[in-house]
Amino acid sequence: MSKYEIKNAQGSAVAEAELADSVYGIEPNVHVMHHVVKCLMANWRQGTHSTKGRSDVSGGGKKPWRQKGTGRARQGSIRAPQWRGGGVVFGPTPHLYTKRVNAKEVKLAMRSALSAKVRDNELVIVDGYNFEKPCTKDAVAMLKAFGAEGKRVTIVVDDEDINAYLSFRNIPKTIILAPSEVTVYDLLNNGALLMTADIANHFGEVLA
Repeated sequence: MSKYEIKNAQGSAVAEAELADSVYGIEPNVHVMHHVVKCLMANWRQGTHSTKGRSDVSGGGKKPWRQKGTGRARQGSIRAPQWRGGGVVFGPTPHLYTKRVNAKEVKLAMRSALSAKVRDNELVIVDGYNFEKPCTKDAVAMLKAFGAEGKRVTIVVDDEDINAYLSFRNIPKTIILAPSEVTVYDLLNNGALLMTADIANHFGEVLA
């Protein structure tokens, strides 16, 4: 277990959290993180792109002119690809981009991402968001106190903490997620990662 400081809303250290070395202190596996992120992004693709080939477009049932004797190039259909309004050659068709990833790879990638955040001093553990009511002004002041103002920030909040969600949601470049929604992409695609000590311990237990 390693010590990591817990900050209050003013950015001052008020306590220390014990983080599991097996989750927050490993050597980040860049290859596995890259692989998992690529699979995530591939799975997000809808794959609904579509074009019509010459057999799909309407018309073109009749040969436009006879095969020989006209002096023109032979043509079999006005819906061939070289004609205006004709079909598309080798165009995209709907298909899935889904890729499977082993659960062990996902956990290793998550541990690597969290360890990378600790190594780069981009992880901020707070004692609590403590919003009595939704207040974007206080949320902006909190990010400023953490040195995260203007950065892309991922904030992990409990499902029940509605006030924190409503306070942060209107701030640009801010992504608010519940612990169950966090992916490797979310952990990496930011300049600062905020979470409470309880959530940090939760990740330590789940990913160990």
